[in-house]
Amino acid sequence: MKKKNTQPKLISNRRARHDYDIDDTLLVGMQLTGAETKALRHGHGQLRGAYITVKDDELYLLNATISSLPGVSIPEAEQTRTRKLLAKRSEINKLIALKQQGNAIVPLAILTGNRYIKLRIAAGRGKKQYDKRQTLKARDQNREANAAIKDKVRS
Repeated sequence: MKKKNTQPKLISNRRARHDYDIDDTLLVGMQLTGAETKALRHGHGQLRGAYITVKDDELYLLNATISSLPGVSIPEAEQTRTRKLLAKRSEINKLIALKQQGNAIVPLAILTGNRYIKLRIAAGRGKKQYDKRQTLKARDQNREANAAIKDKVRS
């Protein structure tokens, strides 16, 4: 019997950590169709431009794209549909309270390694342009310092 390629696919939102100060993260489930599940397991998803909103005390993922793959068709209109997020009531209430304080709820990554497909979300405050520049400057300085230490160890 052939062994399936069970390599977990990580679909991440790389801009999220650049644009937001992220505090603690939370894993939630998603309501998906069978075709969407299969497409995500093959890595055919995208979180660029996706965001989370609160409606009727429930969390919804908007603007996340799940594209079709050969043999599994997802209609064009359904690829960016609104998807309900599944979490405990206490976790939802905590996120709603953070949102009312001015934070944004940001999707970070879709995890497909286990039996269930989970979405990692976090509450974060948007960074200003000067904060982004400071972060990049600090990262460059750390990279240069590590390179200098590595060079000293070699010689």
